[in-house]
Amino acid sequence: MKEDFFKYQGQTTPHPLAIEISHAKGSYIYDSNGKKMLDFVAGVSANSLGHNHPKVNQAIKSQLDSYTHVMVYGEFIQKPQLELCKALAKTLPKELSSVYIVNSGTEATEGALKLAKRFTNRSEIIAAKNAYHGNTQGAMSVCGAEQQNRAFRPLIPGIKFIEFNNELDLDKITSKTAAVILETIQGGAGFIEPKNNYLAKVKQRCEEIGALLILDEIQTGIGRTGKFWGFENYNVNPDIIITGKGLGGGMPIGAFISSFDIMNCLKENPKLGHITTFGGHPVIASAGLATVKEITSTNLIKEALRKETLIRNKFKNHSAIKEIRGKGLMLALIVDSPGIASKIILNCLDKGLILFWLLFEGSAIRITPPLTISDEEINEGCDIILNELNKL
Repeated sequence: MKEDFFKYQGQTTPHPLAIEISHAKGSYIYDSNGKKMLDFVAGVSANSLGHNHPKVNQAIKSQLDSYTHVMVYGEFIQKPQLELCKALAKTLPKELSSVYIVNSGTEATEGALKLAKRFTNRSEIIAAKNAYHGNTQGAMSVCGAEQQNRAFRPLIPGIKFIEFNNELDLDKITSKTAAVILETIQGGAGFIEPKNNYLAKVKQRCEEIGALLILDEIQTGIGRTGKFWGFENYNVNPDIIITGKGLGGGMPIGAFISSFDIMNCLKENPKLGHITTFGGHPVIASAGLATVKEITSTNLIKEALRKETLIRNKFKNHSAIKEIRGKGLMLALIVDSPGIASKIILNCLDKGLILFWLLFEGSAIRITPPLTISDEEINEGCDIILNELNKL
């Protein structure tokens, strides 16, 4: 398969890991040679409940027996879509009650940006340097990483950038601004948390000048940070939420969420303000609903914080670790250089542990395992990392 992989499948990097996958279950992935690999990445924070979770699988199988795609999103009343929207609304402040389901986090970003422009009748968007919100043209336009963007310009005009956590930049948010879009915790930049009530200060500034606050919860949402939504940790309620990744339990999904009044403006002047053929696909929505139900009905969210402490204690005071960033089961080990990070990641893969990089912080080692990971599996994986760190 490897030869065909490079011959027929579009490539994303010069050196993909190119592991031939046989099957996956729980916290483990198995290659075609039978090698068992402990997954400390969870499909880049997407497999909230691990691999092949029985409740997600059953929801998918049950829906397949009823119907799959029947009509473009929003025309027919389909129970899986509606029940997922209701389940998400129950996790949120009461004003955030209107959910638009799409195909991915990137599409959710696109929808959120359009919604903010349509509601405010303004065109300027403020985003953060080294942000990552997806890879379509609109989403790239609000990703402040020129090394990624320069080859694809011109992108969407009217975008200005501020520095995350820099309160002096808040004056750049003006009466021309439709929305400020921020990751609740900056992901690709290195799992950087907001400090000194920063997000609440951004929201206050937005309210002063009539702009909207969009929080990207694609990675921080669905229980990963010890709350169902990451923003619950930081004393702020956004006007629009973007979600994806972990919402689908391993299936492709996204959503943008706002108040009824804001969301309602997409339905007319013009009609079809956002439209998607396969968004809210009933099979995918069923998987998402099963995921939300499992996370909200168990202690997985609370356990994410306890497991964070377990991981932090494993690396506490290790001389090779400069810092451990993040919250819950969204953690990054920061080492001295990108070379060391890559060495650890690749050596651990040889030993049966899957780790990964971050987009813009080369010295980071990603640890984002399934929320269902056990203490024994955490210890197993951390011991493999420690063994490699001790060889440095």
